[in-house]
Amino acid sequence: MSYFTQLLEGGYEAVHLLSDSRTGLRAIVGMHNTRLGPGLGGTRALSTYTSEEEAVADALRLARGMTYKAALAGLPHGGGKAVIMLPRGNFDRAKLFESFGRAVESLGGRYITTEDSGTSTDDMEHVRKHTKYVVGLKERSGDPSPVTAYGVARAMEATAKHLFGRPSLKGLRVTVLGVGHVGMYLVKELHERGAKVWVSDINSASVEHAVKQYGATSVSADELHRMEADIYAPCALGGAINDTTLPMLRVKAVCGAANNQLLTTRHGEQLAKRGILYVPDYAANAGGLINVAQEWAGYDREKAYARAALIFETIDTVLARAKDSGLRPEQVADRMVEEKLSA
Repeated sequence: MSYFTQLLEGGYEAVHLLSDSRTGLRAIVGMHNTRLGPGLGGTRALSTYTSEEEAVADALRLARGMTYKAALAGLPHGGGKAVIMLPRGNFDRAKLFESFGRAVESLGGRYITTEDSGTSTDDMEHVRKHTKYVVGLKERSGDPSPVTAYGVARAMEATAKHLFGRPSLKGLRVTVLGVGHVGMYLVKELHERGAKVWVSDINSASVEHAVKQYGATSVSADELHRMEADIYAPCALGGAINDTTLPMLRVKAVCGAANNQLLTTRHGEQLAKRGILYVPDYAANAGGLINVAQEWAGYDREKAYARAALIFETIDTVLARAKDSGLRPEQVADRMVEEKLSA
């Protein structure tokens, strides 16, 4: 399938390929839909892409998710996302992100960037040297991970309301895959709400911190997928719900912080057939986007958290409509977004 076919069939506006031979920069910015405002989304920087096609596909998939996330959260932004294919071997990271800043500036404000998987507030400080279209800065909103985690916890509370008749996580069994920035803050939120938490991550130091600091229990990824629990929270990279993991799951709901948790649409169908409630990832994990959108408007921490708290109402509405209509929650959420975009 050609790139133009992908763009046309997926409703995308553009894909920008950005490069700089001096720094080794190879970046892709995907733009999905900017009807509601300039595209706002993080920059993912990885060295694990096996091809340019894979990186482009990731940027486009993530950009679409940002359109839906912003619209459902009621933000005046569209969907954009950047992917950087990190050079192999040694490279000057500061210079590479300065170069990326110049590339973002060249887009004239259609895309506003921030940190994401593989990038940090330090990287954004280098980006800002050459563009004003960057948020998530240290002296402003900083790392959006705590707000993302808070929003996911609110989504879980709405999920608990529909599953158990009470919006409380106290005593619930929650399994968390991935305890990086967002995952660790989510474990903290769960601990404070009295949930029983099991964690798995390839980073043993992060797992140890979750165990010591928040009383979590460490298990392998295979054990975690097979555990009987109330809520499974994927908080690593996308595609956590796939042909391998889905048959193992013995949970009542999936509600996590990762983007694109379903590898394909049919995995959502299969979850529903197994009686597992799937909370649309872009609805649950919108807190980080809400936080940086507030920074773009003029940062106010209380306003950011107050808006992230409304994720409870969003999920409550999605799940109620799903129950009434017989549709899956992700179908309901998509329709709510499409109504906003068409209006």
